[in-house]
Amino acid sequence: MRNTMSPRQDVGEAGLSVDPNPRIKAEQETTRPPMVIVWRNVFLSFMMHAVAVYALTLIPKAMWRTTLWGYAVLVVTDLGITAGVHRLWAHRSYKARLPLKVLLAIFQTGAFQNSIFEWSRDHRVHHKCSDTNGDPHNATRGFFFSHIGWLMVKKHPDVIAKGKQLDMSDLLNDKVVMFQKRYYVLLVGVFWFAIPSLVPCYFWGETFYNSVYIAVFLRYCLGMHTSFLVNSYAHLRGMRPYDEKIRPADNYIIALIANGEGFHNFHHTFPQDYATSELPWRLNLTTVFIDACAKLGLAYDLNKTSKDIVAKRAARTGQGSLKG
Repeated sequence: MRNTMSPRQDVGEAGLSVDPNPRIKAEQETTRPPMVIVWRNVFLSFMMHAVAVYALTLIPKAMWRTTLWGYAVLVVTDLGITAGVHRLWAHRSYKARLPLKVLLAIFQTGAFQNSIFEWSRDHRVHHKCSDTNGDPHNATRGFFFSHIGWLMVKKHPDVIAKGKQLDMSDLLNDKVVMFQKRYYVLLVGVFWFAIPSLVPCYFWGETFYNSVYIAVFLRYCLGMHTSFLVNSYAHLRGMRPYDEKIRPADNYIIALIANGEGFHNFHHTFPQDYATSELPWRLNLTTVFIDACAKLGLAYDLNKTSKDIVAKRAARTGQGSLKG
């Protein structure tokens, strides 16, 4: 069952009110406190990339099934981000039965991108304060900062302040979210490291060494950059069919890489649309997954913006609907 969303466009992330014209805000990026580098994170980032590059050299030596397994884990853990923590928990763009929520929580844990609660909180702040000091990965601070640099410095004080103003009661009352938050470290050990690394060893006799480097470390680095590209490149390059006054853009390349998350101008204009695009299945594996779950009765109340609202908004503030 799909819900047609109302024409209100002053309501953003999970019901949070947002500035209808995010580029003309009282909070201009004129002054910023000096960035405080977190050297531990810089070192961990360097090691993640160094290990991933080394892992590439092991692919010719490893069994082909191990590389295929690593890719499969990458896809499902990415669905944990896109269909799970992003569209289900952060935006509440659809509802899920308990089995699907548990499955998506497992997938999201395997991605190792912070707990569902923390990821959703930061993402809601991102939408509420998009490309301002309150945005964790503010794209006005450059490609590197919005891509990965924001993880190497302490958060801007506005990010922390705006995060404290959010209503997170829906997630605080979600037993799956709170269970994962409470046992996050243990669950990461199981679903990020143990299962991906042990399956190739047990089922087709891969060496533990190759399995860890390819199915865990390389896969993890690629998964992180998949998400990073949505925060960075999709805020810098692409089409703006629905609101040309905001930075987020529709980018087909990012949509392909990030399982449908690249239709970013649409998403920031209609943040509660479960498909994040008016082109539901084109380059949008996440929407295909959610639709399949809906057919199975695992997902329901899918919020979809009506074609009329999309067309009117595109004509008023954008460059024209993609379907137009």
